[in-house]
Amino acid sequence: MNRGGAHEPWQLHPQLAQDTHPVAHFALSELRLMDDANHPWLILVPRVAEAIELIDLDEAQQATLLHEINAACHALRAAFEPHKLNVAALGNVVSQLHVHVIARFPDDIAWPRPVWGTATAQPYSPEALVARIRQLQDALPK
Repeated sequence: MNRGGAHEPWQLHPQLAQDTHPVAHFALSELRLMDDANHPWLILVPRVAEAIELIDLDEAQQATLLHEINAACHALRAAFEPHKLNVAALGNVVSQLHVHVIARFPDDIAWPRPVWGTATAQPYSPEALVARIRQLQDALPK
């Protein structure tokens, strides 16, 4: 956090960097794909140093983040036609503010439970990763 009044520059948390892949660079957030082929799962990470909670963003940043969450939701809906979209900002393991947007289906491995802790993550193959990222980029609202 803040040491002696000096603000640290924004950096992507190492765990998020390890577990996700870049999809798009929004005005406020990095849009990233969770490396788990069990679910179409996006993560938005606002580039705001030291932000842990939604209330750490000012009102304009909150509005921008909501717009970006909506864009991620629309992309998942367009690409996958999910039964439900789960949107959550938990941060119990990684405190850096990030928002999960997950496409859910009645036949997915975790349905109807939350995706966390239900099944072992299945990393994308290199080919599937490239195809999934391209699919999501094509589905993002223009």
